[in-house]
Amino acid sequence: MTKPFRTLDQADVKGKRVLLRVDLNVPTENGTITDATRIERIAPTIAEITGKGGKVILLAHFGRPKGPDPKESLKPIAGAVAHAVKRPVGFAEDCVGAKAEAAVAAMKPGDILLLENTRFHKGEEKNDPAFVAELAKLGDLWVNDAFSAAHRAHASTEGLGHKLPAYAGRTMQAELEALSKALESPRKPVIALVGGAKVSTKLELLENLIGKVEALVIGGAMANTFLHAQGFKVGKSLVEKDMADTARRILDKAETRHCAIILPVDAIVAYHFEANAPNHAYGVDAIPDEGMMLDVGSQSIERIKGAIDEASTLVWNGPLGAFELHPFDKATVEIARYAAARTKAGKLVSVGGGGDTVAALNAAGVAEQFTYVSTAGGAFLEWMEGKPLPGVEVLRQK
Repeated sequence: MTKPFRTLDQADVKGKRVLLRVDLNVPTENGTITDATRIERIAPTIAEITGKGGKVILLAHFGRPKGPDPKESLKPIAGAVAHAVKRPVGFAEDCVGAKAEAAVAAMKPGDILLLENTRFHKGEEKNDPAFVAELAKLGDLWVNDAFSAAHRAHASTEGLGHKLPAYAGRTMQAELEALSKALESPRKPVIALVGGAKVSTKLELLENLIGKVEALVIGGAMANTFLHAQGFKVGKSLVEKDMADTARRILDKAETRHCAIILPVDAIVAYHFEANAPNHAYGVDAIPDEGMMLDVGSQSIERIKGAIDEASTLVWNGPLGAFELHPFDKATVEIARYAAARTKAGKLVSVGGGGDTVAALNAAGVAEQFTYVSTAGGAFLEWMEGKPLPGVEVLRQK
């Protein structure tokens, strides 16, 4: 089976200048990186290209600068990349122009060079052809290893693919293969678990999933809106009352598509939105007027486990409750561990993604046990919504 996109298997990198687009937009506090996951993930691609005698020229953005800004410089990140790849990493004070050209010209096969923040130039986000041409001058081929930026058609994430031979890096390849396993050609039946606060932000996601999965578990405050739409009283719980008609439309559509919608049947209710607030379990038909539903209850947990037992593939985006507050993380953690155990037993392909989901799976200590966990936020969601991603489309076999 030919891959629908070109990978490093088809690239000849020996002696070549390889423009490698990576995601170095890592969280920092007072100049210290607090989570280096994204840097660790690109290390294999860098090691492979340098190992084959290529010159690796790293392109990345950091933050949302409105022009050159020392606070948004990638210079401090070079050390973290060097630590991850266990090799020296050079740094150029710009990503185009004389400084970048001189630094690239001085490279030898196997060298690694990090160029300054691509967003210091307006042409990056505008995908300006003149800026694309300036970047393209620095390389012989372009490798995109930044799935998390693939939903944006910027100069370094998409434009370069039209100017230079284009390939997917190993991180991008792993992401695309995992995602197609989850929704494009999955082992059926497929169950999707979608949580989070608002129906309005996940509307396209829910609409797309209904046509692709056999069962859809709705959790988080989103579930409150669906319960409200069905006539249940939800007390002081977070709810989008103006989305009730939309929720009913989704329920009707699911019925015609034979997609089972699984909503909570009981909830953990508290009167204050804070950690360790006194709480009590109630059926969803008996939520007190002053109460807030902050997690799904034990009966709902058992129902979700039962649905996972019947599934061969699980796609997860968003927590089931207010998981950042103990003990309202109980359902999310318990279901995550259950899915991880099924995966370990070879009975489930499990794919999770999105910021809150990654945090929840890490909190449950099972991120490593899922089949694949995507660190991409927006790109993962747009892919799940069924939208084409510019940074992926440009890599497809012509």
